[in-house]
Amino acid sequence: MRTYVLEPEREGGAGAAARGRAVRAPGPSRGCLGRNAVLQDLAKLPRRRKSLSDEENLKLFGKCNNPNGHGHNYKVVVTVYGEINPVTGMVMNLTDLKKYMEEAIMKPLDHKNLDLDVPYFADVVSTTENVAVFIWENLQKFLPVGVLYKVKVYETDNNIVVYKGE
Repeated sequence: MRTYVLEPEREGGAGAAARGRAVRAPGPSRGCLGRNAVLQDLAKLPRRRKSLSDEENLKLFGKCNNPNGHGHNYKVVVTVYGEINPVTGMVMNLTDLKKYMEEAIMKPLDHKNLDLDVPYFADVVSTTENVAVFIWENLQKFLPVGVLYKVKVYETDNNIVVYKGE
């Protein structure tokens, strides 16, 4: 994302604003960079709360309350935001982002049963919203402070969660 200002009018003639041009503001440019990851075969136990009856769980969680469990292949998009380095032309080296995502997302989650294999979900319901929070918190351990902008998790093509650490 670049910041633009309209060039002020000069003496004796119209400025860039009057001519319909924008001029880049002085200072560093900032930009967003995103990278995808796909988590496969994430099995889950039946989604349910122990404090609710079978009927209440079914009403609340629908087919995700299947007594035999269910699974998803999640698509995750991580977006970082920061100054574009004038030497490298990058917000962040994609090789570094790939490495951070491998450590923070793929190793703990890929081909795992969230409820049985990931300690975080022992007491947290494994909804897509909470998967996004888990990913955000894990990425924060690896990324430079302040660059993580958002985590987007696609449970399906139609069901998407966006988490910005709030």
